[in-house]
Amino acid sequence: MPFFRLPEALYLAFIRRKDPGSPGDISHFQALMTALSATVGVGNIAGVATAIAIGGPGAMAWMWLTGLVGMASKYAEAMLAVRYRIVNERGEMSGGPMYYIEQGLGQRWLAVVFAACASVAAFGIGNMVQSHSVAQGLEVTYKVSPVVSGAVMTVVTALVLLKGIKSIAWASSVIAPVMIVCYFFGGLAVLFVHRAALGQAFMDILQGALNPPAAVGGFAGATLAQTIRIGVARGIFSNESGLGSSPIAAAAAQTNDPVRQALVSMTQTFLDTLVVCSVTGLAIVVTGVWRGGATGAELTIQAFHQTLGPAGSWIVPVGLVLFAYSTIVGWCYYGEKAVEYLWGVRAVAGYRWLYCIAVFIGAVGELNVIWTLADIFNALMALPNLIALLILSPIVVSETRRYCQRPKQPASP
Repeated sequence: MPFFRLPEALYLAFIRRKDPGSPGDISHFQALMTALSATVGVGNIAGVATAIAIGGPGAMAWMWLTGLVGMASKYAEAMLAVRYRIVNERGEMSGGPMYYIEQGLGQRWLAVVFAACASVAAFGIGNMVQSHSVAQGLEVTYKVSPVVSGAVMTVVTALVLLKGIKSIAWASSVIAPVMIVCYFFGGLAVLFVHRAALGQAFMDILQGALNPPAAVGGFAGATLAQTIRIGVARGIFSNESGLGSSPIAAAAAQTNDPVRQALVSMTQTFLDTLVVCSVTGLAIVVTGVWRGGATGAELTIQAFHQTLGPAGSWIVPVGLVLFAYSTIVGWCYYGEKAVEYLWGVRAVAGYRWLYCIAVFIGAVGELNVIWTLADIFNALMALPNLIALLILSPIVVSETRRYCQRPKQPASP
């Protein structure tokens, strides 16, 4: 599916955009942008840089492999989310792993485990990691106090979140395309300037995947296990494939065919890991800044600043702010849907307030603790979801065959 259906998936996402008259709360495009906003975040700037700083250029190869496999798992979980979604008491669509685990597997206890982990994980991967990285980046670049940046982010986040999914989808569909295009072309400018080094950069990435470099400059060296672990971990953190988060947004899409929305959702991993992360990683490798000992967003800033001068110094911090903010907004929707499953719609309002407060806590908290908690709860979310994907794979296969064997219909505008 990732190789042979990608052109059709991109057409559905960006040209067709929606299925008029079909059940759902938001369009294909808005569902994709909500999910993409939640995934294109700190992982694409600080996460990629951290992976290369620890595991060397070869970590990028493992991120790419994670992305290719992730497109398939993203397709499967989105298809199941739409197939097993329900209409809640407010007349909105609710879906995701907790629903296909309960209805497809008949294992409510496992669905409760997933929902509980997702509601907590949102505070890590989607909230405090993001706000902390923004606060750190603004402090290093512009000397802004984390207390000030945390307070501003908290207020701006609350203005969007307290209005619900339509507000979240609107904000995502505006912010996500602009931020991705601006950052992408900034990265392309870096690669164009260093185009003569691109061939060697790809060689360093591919060779380093199985033979990591020894210590050089400020780079401490890496083992093969370290390169694989950090590449896969940061790849999953970036695209979230298999975690079960983005199908929660896919379930709200206006569509009458679960496979169609699954194809749209598949493009999320392609755009996130194979496009945006690649630009960051290649910029860091071609400029050679990865040898200097810096890590996180600071490393990416160095790559852009070295090439583009003052303009490069603000592209990354501004991109970091927008990427992180959109992730915070998108992940709140995931968390609140998990809370809705556990305790009903009345619990959502309180969860949103707690989520907004956590934005401030993350901005002033300790980075190592926050990253560790995020990785732990990512794993706890993924386990029940991957179990469900494996057991329900025959349904994914049968639905896919039905879609692929259907009579060809003329394309509608």
